[in-house]
Amino acid sequence: MFAQLLTPDYAPFAIAFVVMIGIGLIEAIGLGFGHLDLHGGIDADADGGLLGWLGLGRELPILIWLTSLLGCFALVGLAIQQVASAFTGAPLHWGLAVGSAAVVGSMLNTLAANGLARIMPGFETSAITTDELLRRRGTILEGAARRGSPARAKVVDQHGQAHFIMVEPHQDEGSIAQGETVLLVRREGNMFFAVPDRDPLLRSI
Repeated sequence: MFAQLLTPDYAPFAIAFVVMIGIGLIEAIGLGFGHLDLHGGIDADADGGLLGWLGLGRELPILIWLTSLLGCFALVGLAIQQVASAFTGAPLHWGLAVGSAAVVGSMLNTLAANGLARIMPGFETSAITTDELLRRRGTILEGAARRGSPARAKVVDQHGQAHFIMVEPHQDEGSIAQGETVLLVRREGNMFFAVPDRDPLLRSI
């Protein structure tokens, strides 16, 4: 069976399945970034529009939707090839099978995505942008943060979700030790810059 999945007629569906597993691992491991930018949702203004038809009109996180789509595509594709082999003795040409699986898989994913959006309300309301972590406090977890030598920090957002980010001191000559609490004041790309709570400027905040 494994060798069969490597043939051209089955390969697109095997690749889709591997990518789906890869996305799941990225979500599970977090790659050191926690939930940052991984749960971005797409909001469709009208449920009857194209995005709504695709299942993206309910603020379902894009990676959850993509994982569902890949899974539906792979399962439908494998089913099509198995049925074709049972009736004709050979699978369909990969191009024909991919086209059919894309259409049927998209329709199936619409039902799956709408179902997921209903049973996972926490995802609908807790997706945040990276900039929303600014002006929040975090804790340095590993090592000391210095300019040019960031440290890993944990920040909890307004929904109680933990985010793991890389932090450098806001001041060029500053240093923040492991275990210290900091206030995130700005960011550049994926790098956040913070002021330690011991800074006199924060005593009244």
